[in-house]
Amino acid sequence: MLRRTYDDQVCSIARALEVVGERWTLLIVRDALSGVTRFDGFLHRLPIARNVLSDRLNSLVEFGVLDRVLYQDRPPRHEYRLTAKGRELLPVVLSLMAWGDEHMPAQDGPPAVAEHAACGGVVRTRMICDCCEREVAPGVVFRRPSDAATPPGPAAG
Repeated sequence: MLRRTYDDQVCSIARALEVVGERWTLLIVRDALSGVTRFDGFLHRLPIARNVLSDRLNSLVEFGVLDRVLYQDRPPRHEYRLTAKGRELLPVVLSLMAWGDEHMPAQDGPPAVAEHAACGGVVRTRMICDCCEREVAPGVVFRRPSDAATPPGPAAG
């Protein structure tokens, strides 16, 4: 049986999935990145139940991905605006979009492209090495435990 949390995982990916791993959550972020801010706007673009949308928006606010901002007093209505943390999910969303376009293509071609607002060029995500500043292919990347994950050795005596 799948668990609902990843509490026993010592993993940054698992911690991130606690925030964005629920069904619909990244699609809400996708739409927020496209300028949607109001509950009805999300509801119009996504075939999602109102209670599920409300729950996902509340979670994204709780985790600091969105801010809830009052825009009308009577009745009270709120907008959901991306925080800096939320805007930093753009490369994740673009990478998933590119992966889907490549490996699960729509019959009529990609349903959307990401363009640079200043020049109209297509925006792609890339992996760049911090040391040599070269682009890195997926086949030459490996994960290893970080120094923070390595337990300290015995005290020198």
